[in-house]
Amino acid sequence: MTARPANAHQARLLRLLRDGGPNSRAQLGDQVDLSRSKLAVEVDRLLETGLVVADGLAASRGGRRSHNIRLNPGLRFLGVDIGATSVDVAVTNAELEILGHINQPMDVREGPVAVFEQVLSMAAKLRASGLAEGFDGAGIGVPGPVRFPEGVPVAPPIMPGWDGFPVREALSQELGCPVMVDNDVNLMALGEQHAGVARTVADFLCVKIGTGIGCGIVVGGGVHRGTTGSAGDIGHIQAVPDGRPCACGNRGCLEAHFSGAALARDATDAAQQGLSPELAARLEGNGALSAADVAAAAAAGDATALDLIREGGTRTGQVIAGLVSFFNPGLVVIGGGVTGLGHTLLAAIRTQVYRQSLPLATGNLPIVLGELGPTAGVIGGARLISDHLFSPA
Repeated sequence: MTARPANAHQARLLRLLRDGGPNSRAQLGDQVDLSRSKLAVEVDRLLETGLVVADGLAASRGGRRSHNIRLNPGLRFLGVDIGATSVDVAVTNAELEILGHINQPMDVREGPVAVFEQVLSMAAKLRASGLAEGFDGAGIGVPGPVRFPEGVPVAPPIMPGWDGFPVREALSQELGCPVMVDNDVNLMALGEQHAGVARTVADFLCVKIGTGIGCGIVVGGGVHRGTTGSAGDIGHIQAVPDGRPCACGNRGCLEAHFSGAALARDATDAAQQGLSPELAARLEGNGALSAADVAAAAAAGDATALDLIREGGTRTGQVIAGLVSFFNPGLVVIGGGVTGLGHTLLAAIRTQVYRQSLPLATGNLPIVLGELGPTAGVIGGARLISDHLFSPA
């Protein structure tokens, strides 16, 4: 993809076609503030670029029938969601529908070179399956703070060896296409906004609870990243005064007390202390415990596992309650690997937020689990790069 929209009107048309699918000129005219003649000029210019193509006659609205147009069906975007312990790679069309998706285990602590070798191998596998001859753009999410304009991670606590690594530049050279890089929870928020539970909400919070904890902040339909890209790093808000040491160097951070890693540690301690036969049996059988083991023990009715989930949900709810009082969102989405803990976790978070925040902020505030699971991040990655490419050059 070499063409870019020439002005804001063309960019608006491209995004409408991305988000709404094929449409007629007449229907597009209902959604943009352009005269019929000006709309015709801009659509014809987009057709000349090859970014959009004719797609048959539209349904009659009386009089001469309009032609449908759609985004070029040959456009392909790559979405990459790098987590702490796994990576998801997907290829989408221009309307951000997933055409192919691969998930593989991976340790982000192996460093950027090893991780990107795996990412490129997965992308090559998708390309070889016939889904794409090449990629027109790629959106990458990483589990740490990102200096957004440059696409560079900055002192990420759980990503040793990544500080300052030129992710955007390196992957752009390898993939041969434009690349955008962002924090993984921002991509989750974009994914849920495009195709998930936040489709109709302009102001919302998307909290990802996995190996770490982060929050995507969407304001007026756009991601708020802050001055340096570190907005939403709620895992390092203090939840327990003089609490546990955290990987960031502080004490008592939410992430140190409730995250995938913290929950696994607490479950292991409980098993070793004889507090939970269910967790002890899983520890003996597997050699280690994970958040998934806690979820399974809780589903089996294990009281200790349920207590661990409720305690973590309460602490997370305390932090979210502060965010709700400050930001007054229309929705709070809970996602990430630890959402396997399900409604026990969600109930604890809801109880704390509704108890602690003022009724004006919570009276009509849904707090829900994300709809898209592991595909939220890769759809968000495709959305990120399409937002960039569907903007005037």
